[in-house]
Amino acid sequence: MPLRDYPIRRLTEDPSNVLDRGQWPASLAPVAQVLDQGLDLTPATILVGENGSGKSTLVEAIALAYGLSAEGGSTGARHTTRSTESKLSYHLHLVRNAGTTRRGYFLRAETMHGFFTYLEENPSRTGDIPFHDMSHGESFLELAVDRFRGDGLWVLDEPESALSFQGCLTLLTVLKDLLAAGHSQVIMSTHSPVLAALPGAEILEAGPWGLRPRAWEDLDMVTNMRSFLESPERYLRHL
Repeated sequence: MPLRDYPIRRLTEDPSNVLDRGQWPASLAPVAQVLDQGLDLTPATILVGENGSGKSTLVEAIALAYGLSAEGGSTGARHTTRSTESKLSYHLHLVRNAGTTRRGYFLRAETMHGFFTYLEENPSRTGDIPFHDMSHGESFLELAVDRFRGDGLWVLDEPESALSFQGCLTLLTVLKDLLAAGHSQVIMSTHSPVLAALPGAEILEAGPWGLRPRAWEDLDMVTNMRSFLESPERYLRHL
């Protein structure tokens, strides 16, 4: 097997802690597929799909199984408010590539306000950014630029929720540069055609079928957005 320089090469179910397939989230087809068949990961994996399809559940579980904080941060973050995450991480086994970094960071848009407060109350040795003095999108980007450095596993859950079109392009640049430097891995769930266009990423579409590889130009969110921008009145007539 060739040597790989990114942290996680495969997801499998922990054989000593099998999850009941009738129990959520194993009842979601993409989750069941990962548990039943495993999933090979590339340096960049992007999960797309409708709300409730299971993509964020998988991304969250990977982050937790890696040792990252459920509400965002690195392996050292201890911020927690109300626990809402699934138990999937306890049933996942991450097959790591030998000799790779154990660093990482998890960013999820829905918990950022509380996470910013945690960071301001627990500044790093060099001080920290006044996140609450910025807009939500500005602070999100500032955090990504500041923390996403060097080698690591960079996990993002629907980051476009905080970002403008230009903000998505900026984040795309950060992720592209990390991958180009080598030894890093990006796992992201998104509804954004811009972020899904990350160069070299494998795109997996989540749905009732499970997970299936898709080309960017064939994604429903790409064709639907293109059609809407070309003729919004066709859509608005049917709302």
